[in-house]
Amino acid sequence: MQDFAREAETLRAELRRHEHLYYVLDQPEISDAEYDALIRRLREIEEAHPEIETADSPTGRVGGAPREGFAKVRHSAPMLSLDNALNEGELRDFDRRVRELLAGAEYAYVAELKLDGLSMAVAYEDGRFRQAVTRGDGTVGEDVTENARTIRSLPLRVESAWASFEVRGETVMNRRAFERLNAERDEQEQTRFANPRNAAAGSLRVLEPRVTASRRLDYYTYFLMTGGRFALPSHWASLDEMARMGFKVNPHRKLCASVEEVLEFCAHWEMHREDLPYEIDGVVVKVDSVAQREALGFTSKAPRWAIAYKYPARQERTTVIGIEVQVGRTGALTPVAHLQPVAVGGVTVSRATLHNEDEIARLDLKIGDEVIVERSGDVIPKVVRVWAQGAGRTAFTMPANCPVCGGRVVREEGESARRCINVDCPARLKESILHFASRGVMNIDGIGEALVDQLVDRGLVKSVADLYQLTGAQLATLDRMGEKSAAKLLAHIARSKLNPLPRVIAALGIRFVGGRTATLLAEALGSLDAIAAASADDLQQVKEVGPKVAESIVQFFREPRNRELVERLRAANLDLTYLFDRPADGPLTGLTFVLTGALPNLSREQAKALIERAGGKVAGSVSKKTSYVVAGEDAGRKLDKARALGIAVVDEGTLRSLIEGRA
Repeated sequence: MQDFAREAETLRAELRRHEHLYYVLDQPEISDAEYDALIRRLREIEEAHPEIETADSPTGRVGGAPREGFAKVRHSAPMLSLDNALNEGELRDFDRRVRELLAGAEYAYVAELKLDGLSMAVAYEDGRFRQAVTRGDGTVGEDVTENARTIRSLPLRVESAWASFEVRGETVMNRRAFERLNAERDEQEQTRFANPRNAAAGSLRVLEPRVTASRRLDYYTYFLMTGGRFALPSHWASLDEMARMGFKVNPHRKLCASVEEVLEFCAHWEMHREDLPYEIDGVVVKVDSVAQREALGFTSKAPRWAIAYKYPARQERTTVIGIEVQVGRTGALTPVAHLQPVAVGGVTVSRATLHNEDEIARLDLKIGDEVIVERSGDVIPKVVRVWAQGAGRTAFTMPANCPVCGGRVVREEGESARRCINVDCPARLKESILHFASRGVMNIDGIGEALVDQLVDRGLVKSVADLYQLTGAQLATLDRMGEKSAAKLLAHIARSKLNPLPRVIAALGIRFVGGRTATLLAEALGSLDAIAAASADDLQQVKEVGPKVAESIVQFFREPRNRELVERLRAANLDLTYLFDRPADGPLTGLTFVLTGALPNLSREQAKALIERAGGKVAGSVSKKTSYVVAGEDAGRKLDKARALGIAVVDEGTLRSLIEGRA
């Protein structure tokens, strides 16, 4: 036991060091795979010997069930907002007030970049992470401890001179993470975040820590406190100390002897703000001496010793010379303004999103108008307002058909966007294929973005149905695809034909129809033909299907190209019928099964369907009521629990024998 405890603590120390190198210093020494191997080994030891697990272990960053809400917590000292200086004159006025209140004493400022994120206070006890609280109203915030624990740049253990202390800082989302998150939300047909600040705030306050962990937030500290007071006599010394302790402190800061140096710092970063990996909206200026801060004091709302110098919005005037409609990966039609090229914030802008036709109407925008364009956190700039109407302005109308494939375009009631509903539209084909082949749908292993790009770009797949027409010779011509890889992929494609109807329905990509709704439709109507022929009223008789879902299904099957796709899937021998009738006395009646790991010839859904059709039940977790655990390759904790409880463990072959009554 002592050997395992020593190994575990050595691994924890090594993992903390690598987390600091990677997430704080941006100087990784090992690969992601090597890091994963270390954390897997630590997890194995802790699971085998739970008595040696510690609260600050790197394995505990993500865990626990979703919460129902956030508890309110009072701050150790108020987290006040700052007054703003919107120009050089207002910043000089701030400096004049400081000089007068300090009665001629020498003073210095610390200038720091004003990160555009969410303020958060983090408390430590005996060097261990204890609690994280959002700013809230400045007096009371929300306890987001479990979510903050997932932020890799926030250490769970530090070496400290204080038994208890608190750091305050900014939770941010960098530009790359923001762009990736919005791309994922586009794919899932969710509303995009307007800017990284909103994305960071939303990610820190979700009720599921695993979601926060996936968003890759970052945390920069700017205050070090103990007992509700600043821990050191100098702010600059506090920043250095936090960096020494292992916290992430923004390196772009300056100790300034005068307001002139502050203005130079502000001007430099206004010019170079686009070079940063995160968004800033100005510079925070603070008196360095804590004793002088105490002498300066506070107004009712803000400290007199600090101010936020805000950069002006990045806006310019230009002319709309045309409007085109782009079709996104989900089929959404988005009008995009073509602009007379203009420099905005150091970047030449020639296009700006107009979002949808309602936005065009709100702006009263027409081609030829002079407009104000703004760059914010979005990747594509946006038109803020019409500055002046053009002499020969021309109205724009959204097309009735998809500009890419000519298919039907629909706008659901209550929706702002029009959408092309042709699954095989070239503009959305790659996304359709990825969705069709994904693990929770048709589960065609081996089909990822790189392969889909090649299949579509080389013209081998022009419809998801073409997947079932691929040959080994065609696949062998692709990059990094040899004969063995091609044969393996074709086997996975062939195996997908065994999927039950609910999977096929979900694979079609009908808006609002996910796995559960697909199962309910299949159980109620029995075949894809019956679903396609059903009216909106008929569909609403199905459990959990409301008007919005029903209308989406009807619109989908009104599109001739989608009906043609269904016929091609039928010709490929996919099962488009569903007989869900659990027998009263089948060979598995009264038995409960749990599935774990990857079976050689059956997907999880296929195995579940076989068990249920034979009268059995499938549970999600192992308990004393479990009759059998069906284990495949890479079986997880369920297998360990089954063995501990003495529950019979069988493979796919034995499962088939049970179903056929031979075991």
